[in-house]
Amino acid sequence: MGYSLPIQLLGEFLGTLVMVTLGNGVISGHILNKSKAKGDGWVAISIGWGLAVMIGVYCVSYISPGLLNPAVTIGMAVAGSLEWSNVIPFIGAQILGAFCGAILVWLNYMPHWKETKDAEEIRTCFSTVPAIRHFPSNFLSEFIGTVILMFTVLAFSRSSFSAGLAPVVTGMLIMAVVFSMGGTTGYAINPARDLGPRIAHQILPIANKGTSDWSYSWVPVFAPICGAVVAALLFTALP
Repeated sequence: MGYSLPIQLLGEFLGTLVMVTLGNGVISGHILNKSKAKGDGWVAISIGWGLAVMIGVYCVSYISPGLLNPAVTIGMAVAGSLEWSNVIPFIGAQILGAFCGAILVWLNYMPHWKETKDAEEIRTCFSTVPAIRHFPSNFLSEFIGTVILMFTVLAFSRSSFSAGLAPVVTGMLIMAVVFSMGGTTGYAINPARDLGPRIAHQILPIANKGTSDWSYSWVPVFAPICGAVVAALLFTALP
């Protein structure tokens, strides 16, 4: 990557902003009352998030690694594919990008928050909400999904793709993981994707919102990080 660190940080910020805007946008369209996309369902959300990741990476991959995920960032450092000195700055840019993306979603759907009375559904438009609240199971689910995500991303690094194809394959990977396993927690598999919008939910004057559920917030932060580290260690142990 030939660009300076500030330019790469801008890329991580913008890519994560675009990803969260599109990803949480499809969730909001599905959930919020009087949205034309109301009730689109899990298929639309899974495809939408895969496309959101793909577009986010495409937007910035010419100026930054396009990691857009603190867990993947740490996993890349563990695997020796990223300088450790870049990890904290990258994570900061990614969380800030996710926060700003959530603000754009709030602005985009501004009239619809008043029409939606369920506070948990409103929170789901920002951060993840488990289908069954059981911390050990929720942690394990996020952990397993991120192991698969991180290991496959590292495997991609040893593969040859046609020019410009890598973001498409990465988006398909996200779709596969979310389709197959994301029904348990709504799947963050990305600390920034959950934490940045959760902070926005806490701060913004959103109509009909309830609590930001900080008692659950550690799961979508630490489980993906643990999963990424384990996947990176497994991958580097292979020949």
